[in-house]
Formats: sequence, C-alpha cells, structure tokens
Amino acid sequence: MVSDDWATCEESGSRPQYRGPMAAPGLRAQMDSLLLQLLRDLEELEAKRAALNARVEEGWFSLSKARYAMGAKSVGPLQYASRMEPQVCVYTSEAQDGLQKVWVVRASAQTPEEVGPCEAALRRRKGLSRTPEPESSPAPRDPLNWFGILVPHSLRHAQASFREGLQLAADMASLQIRIDWGRSQLGGLQEKLKQLEPQSA
Repeated sequence: MVSDDWATCEESGSRPQYRGPMAAPGLRAQMDSLLLQLLRDLEELEAKRAALNARVEEGWFSLSKARYAMGAKSVGPLQYASRMEPQVCVYTSEAQDGLQKVWVVRASAQTPEEVGPCEAALRRRKGLSRTPEPESSPAPRDPLNWFGILVPHSLRHAQASFREGLQLAADMASLQIRIDWGRSQLGGLQEKLKQLEPQSA
C-alpha cells in the first residue's frame, strides 16, 4: 500500500507523487513489495503464455485431424456461413485499484450492466396491466453445424482448444496491464529514492 506521503495512481496519474518526507528504508520496503508482486505477475504471465501456445497447437492439430477424416474440402472457408455471429464478446472493466481488466463472456449472456437497468425497469412496470416483455435474442448458432450434424470429435476438440486460448489471451491482457502499471510505479519510486539518498548522505 502507498503511504499518505505519496499520492495514489488514481489521484496523480501512473506514477506516485511525493507529498512529504519519507524515510529511505520505508521507501525501499515499498519498492521490494512492488518488485515481488511484479515478479509474481511476470511468472504468471509466462505460464499463461505457455498454456496459450499449447492450446493453439492442440487446436491446429485437431483441426488437421478433422480435415483428414472428413476431407480437406469439407472443412474450409466454403462451409462458412454467409452471416457469422460472434460466440463470445470481450469487455473491459475497471477494478477497485483503477486498473483495466479484460474478460470474455458468451454472446448470449448478459453483462451485469445490462441486467441491472432491465430488472429495475420491469419492477417499475409491475403495476401496469400490460407489461411489454423484453425481446430475447436467439442464441448464436454453433459454428460446428456449418460442417454437418455429426462432426468428428477432433473438430469439437479443436473448437474447445481455441475457446480456452481466447480466455487465456484475455487473462494475459489483464496481466500485462497490471505489469505495465507496476513497472511505472516502481520507476517512480526509484527516481524518488535517488533524490533522497544524496540528501540523507
């Protein structure tokens, strides 16, 4: 946590601003805490990157097996629907610490921002004799149906691998935002420590 002598990121931008005297040992302890968190985030990012590469490789390998089983011309752009609908949506939200978080939801699911006003509007209309019901959008069609009804298991496995990879990519984006913020915070503290050390000497 940043002490009262320093302004937080939300108040003064990406780097902490000095407000008053602070002992160098306390500043070093704060830098150590930020550095440990930064190293943990980097380690987690590397693990998710390795998992993402593995999911993508599995997806392409399963897709190749499906093409071998069904025929190269049976799994390709010629089978794509004329009108494609997204299966998932990517959203960004601001966490309590002010950092952006990236998350993935299914296209048929509602976000919390969409559910709240809708429920409140239905409660206000409760006393009316005729309550217009909200139109429910049809669920997106499974892209696997483009290639037939009974598709091989390898094609379903490829779809699952790419979906997992998409979730991992969103997690990596959130981690990268937090890592960039941590580097900025650490750089600001290092600059202030350089200014304090000559004065203390």
